[in-house]
Amino acid sequence: MSPRRNAHPAPSSRQCQRFPHLRDLSLVYEGHGEHIAVRAPDISSRGMFINTANHFPEGAVLQLRFRLTRSDYEVKTRCEVRYCLPGVGIGVEFVHLPPEAVRAIEQEVRRANRSRKA
Repeated sequence: MSPRRNAHPAPSSRQCQRFPHLRDLSLVYEGHGEHIAVRAPDISSRGMFINTANHFPEGAVLQLRFRLTRSDYEVKTRCEVRYCLPGVGIGVEFVHLPPEAVRAIEQEVRRANRSRKA
């Protein structure tokens, strides 16, 4: 995901397929220690959109934890805010996501897309 200023990619122009279902999502703004109220996002192997009313500056680093719905795989990673839609949410890019987490997310997205097409 490349930095974008005040814009987010149209669904048809995304480099990775996305999946809209996660469980146990938590978000912490690094250096602040408080948990941020969030709603279920959509996810790809490179990042996600997170629905939150909180504003974060571009470049802010967040700690992210979530569990994939189908596989029950837990992902813990850092992410960087790439864009913010005030009152709607933030687009984040994963930072140093382990290869096994990338594979788990990609597999989850593939399974979800097969289910939708069936």
